[in-house]
Amino acid sequence: MTAAPQPSAEPILRLRGVGRRFGGLHAVRDVDLEVVPGERRAILGPNGAGKTTLFNVVAGDMPATSGSIELFGSDVSGEPGRRRAKLGLARSYQQSRLFIGLSVEDNIFLAVLGVGRGHLRPVILPRKDAELRERAREAARRAAIDGKLDELVGALSHGEHRQVALAMALAAEPRLLMLDEPASGLSRGERQLLTELLLALDREITLILIEHDMDIALRVAERVTMMHEGRVIIEGTPSEIRANETVHELYLGSQFVEDRENEHG
Repeated sequence: MTAAPQPSAEPILRLRGVGRRFGGLHAVRDVDLEVVPGERRAILGPNGAGKTTLFNVVAGDMPATSGSIELFGSDVSGEPGRRRAKLGLARSYQQSRLFIGLSVEDNIFLAVLGVGRGHLRPVILPRKDAELRERAREAARRAAIDGKLDELVGALSHGEHRQVALAMALAAEPRLLMLDEPASGLSRGERQLLTELLLALDREITLILIEHDMDIALRVAERVTMMHEGRVIIEGTPSEIRANETVHELYLGSQFVEDRENEHG
């Protein structure tokens, strides 16, 4: 693994005054954010803080109602999600979007096709398809789900669904990977595996994750952005976030108590 990114690097993602409004509800308000290449960034906050809405706006799943979004040095504020994906952005969702009647390999293969072509093609090209199949299998290896390539996704556990979703995102060979609560619903052992997978990601991939599991988030991240009621309220290193009294009172204390209660009962 290469060294951590230098603070002086040009941002791979830059948000300026980004907002998203639903009628009179401001889900995201005036968010400024910069993430440099190779960085591991966690976006934390309670339910309703605007984290997933911010992800949706950055990924192009919904337009911002104010502000600007720069991705890889280009203003993509008015660009659709497909265009942002072609530039090198991949994301996962809170609810995994999988084809449960297809095999693990086929799910990942379709993800490769979708990014590369923008649509599924009816013509089989043996040499090209073989290359894409190998790319799908490599993504499965990186997500530690390669032992299940031939199994139907519908027969897998929830944790394995999460691994397939991660493999599908990695299969796009992204420069920026955005994961929305990847540890949601996982057992302790599955969370440990996920942490190891995220720590092993190549530094050529910049990682931003939303995560309620503070142990995972603060272990993986180098910078943390805390959101509350649609706004960024605090940014800092994991140690600074752990030591911040406001963060501890509003988020960490209650979250750690909830995690321990879940683990024991």
